[in-house]
Amino acid sequence: MIGTLMKTVRLLLLVVLLASTLTTGTNKDKYLTIAEKSNFESTSRHEDVMNFFKSLKKISPNFRIESMGKSIGGLDIPLIIMGKQLPKSFKEIKKDKRIVVYLQANIHAGEVEGKEAVQMLARDILLKETPDYLKDVIILICPIFNADGNEQISKQSRPHQAGPVNGVGVRHNGMMLDLNRDAMKVESPEVYGLITNVLNKWDPALMMDLHTTNGSYHQEPTTYTWMVNPNTDRGLINYMRDKMMPWVKNDLTTNYKWQNLFYGEFFDQRTPEKGWVYDAVQPRYIVNYIGLRNRLSILNENYVYADFKTRVIGCYNLLKSVLKYASTNKDEIKKMLKAVDEKTIARGMNPAESDSVAVEFVNKPSPVSEIINAYEMEAYKDANGRERYKPTDKTKTVSVPYYIDYFAKRSVKFPFAYLISQADAKVVALLKTHGIKVEKLEKPVTLDVQTIKTKELKPAARLNQGHYSNTIKVEYVNEKREFAAGTLVVRTAQPLANVATYLLEPETDDGLLYWNFWDKYLVPQWGGVFLPYPVTKVLTAQEMITKELK
Repeated sequence: MIGTLMKTVRLLLLVVLLASTLTTGTNKDKYLTIAEKSNFESTSRHEDVMNFFKSLKKISPNFRIESMGKSIGGLDIPLIIMGKQLPKSFKEIKKDKRIVVYLQANIHAGEVEGKEAVQMLARDILLKETPDYLKDVIILICPIFNADGNEQISKQSRPHQAGPVNGVGVRHNGMMLDLNRDAMKVESPEVYGLITNVLNKWDPALMMDLHTTNGSYHQEPTTYTWMVNPNTDRGLINYMRDKMMPWVKNDLTTNYKWQNLFYGEFFDQRTPEKGWVYDAVQPRYIVNYIGLRNRLSILNENYVYADFKTRVIGCYNLLKSVLKYASTNKDEIKKMLKAVDEKTIARGMNPAESDSVAVEFVNKPSPVSEIINAYEMEAYKDANGRERYKPTDKTKTVSVPYYIDYFAKRSVKFPFAYLISQADAKVVALLKTHGIKVEKLEKPVTLDVQTIKTKELKPAARLNQGHYSNTIKVEYVNEKREFAAGTLVVRTAQPLANVATYLLEPETDDGLLYWNFWDKYLVPQWGGVFLPYPVTKVLTAQEMITKELK
C-alpha cells in the first residue's frame, strides 16, 4: 500500500516537473525577438521592439514602459523600468535600498546586437530564467535609443559587418547627429531625454552603452571598457580598472566560457606587441560624461567580424555578468558614490591650492597588461593601389600594454565659483538641462577674481557635428572687480561640479567655447581685437548673496 502510494507521488511530481519545463519552453517560444525568429538574419524595427515589450506584460507585473522623449521623426524613445515592488516613480529612489542600473542600446543604429540582447534579457528575467537580479537591482532599459536611425535599415549599412544579412540602420539620428558626441552640447532630443528623464531623475549608479567595434582584428567577440576622462574622480576610475572590470572578465571567462577582453585598438595591427589603446577620452562620449557625473559607466563594443548571433550572445552574457556584480556589490557601490558626491561638494566649498581641472591629457598604460588572441597579418593592395592588411589563419597570443589611464598634462586652477557676465538663454538652459545649479547675485559685490582674456581664437577648418569647433589661447589675470546684481553664479560645491567646470572652462575640449556657445560674445562688431571671455573665476571662498535661478 505504502509502496504504491510512493510510486504515485513520484509519478505526480514527475508530471508536474515535466509540465513546468514544457510551459517554460512554450512561454519562451511565445516571446522571441525578431533576431531569434529569423535565425539571426534580421534585426528588429521600432514597431517590433515596442510590440515585444508590450507582449511581456502578459508575463509579469514587474515592469512598465515609459518614455524618455520623442525623436525628430516623432518616434517614441522607450524607457523600460524593471523591479520587484516596482517603484511608482523616480521620487521613491532616494529611499530605496536597491541599486539602479541603466542599459542603453542602439545609440548607433547600425550596431544592433545590444538592442536584441536587452530584449532577450528582459524576457528571461521576467520568465525567471536568470538569477533574481530584481531583488537588488532596479533595471532601466532603453532598447532603441536612436529610433530614427534604426528605421533606415539597409543592406548597404556597415557592409564590413558580419550580419545580420537583412541589413541594419544608420549611425546618425534624424538630425544627422552622432548621438555619442552629444553628451555635453545636448542638441538632440534623444540625449536631452536621457539627461532630463533618466540621469537627473533616476540617477543610475551604473550605466552601460552597447556598441559594435570598427577596428582591430582579434578573436574575442566581446570587449568593453570604462569611463576614462581624467577630470572624473580617480577613485571611481580605479574601482572600475582594478576591481569591477577584472571581476567581470573572470566571470565571463570562467562561468560563461566566453572569450572577452578590455576594449581598444592596436597601435599597429602588424606588430600588436606595441600596445592596445583606447583613445575616446572626451565627455562628449556618453560613458565618459557619466563618469563626470560621479557615476560608474561601461562601454560595450562587440566584435564586428564575429557573426551576428555570437555578438548578441556575447552582449547578453556581459549584461548578466554586470548585473550579477551590481546586485552582489550594491551596498559597496552606493556607499562609494555617496562618498564621492560628498567629497566633490566639500572640494567646492574651499578649493585647495592643488585642486585643478585638466585641459590637456597624457595617456599611460594600466598596471596590468592585456592578453589578446590576435592574428598574423598579411599585406595586400586595395582597388586604389593602397597597401592594406588583413588577418591570416595564423593566430598568436600577445601580452601588450593597455593604454587606458589618462592623466593631466596641463591643468588650470579649480575655482570656488564661476561668474557669467552674459546671461545667454541657451547657455543657462544647457546648464540647467545637465542638472547644474545656477544662481544669480542678489546684491552687487566686489571680489578677488581671475579674469580670462582671449589672446587667440581659432575655429576648426572642418565641420564637426555641424560646428566649426573652437580652440582658444588665453591669459589668466588675477584682479579685484565689482559685479552687478543679477550676474549669474555657478558654484562648484555641487555634485555635478566636474560637468560644470568642463563646460565653463575656456580651454577644455568639450566645453561651451569649443561648441560655439560664446562665439558672438568674443569679438566686437568692429575691429580686430578680442573681448574678454564671458566667464570669470572666483578662485577662493568668498561671500556672495545669491538666489537660485528657477
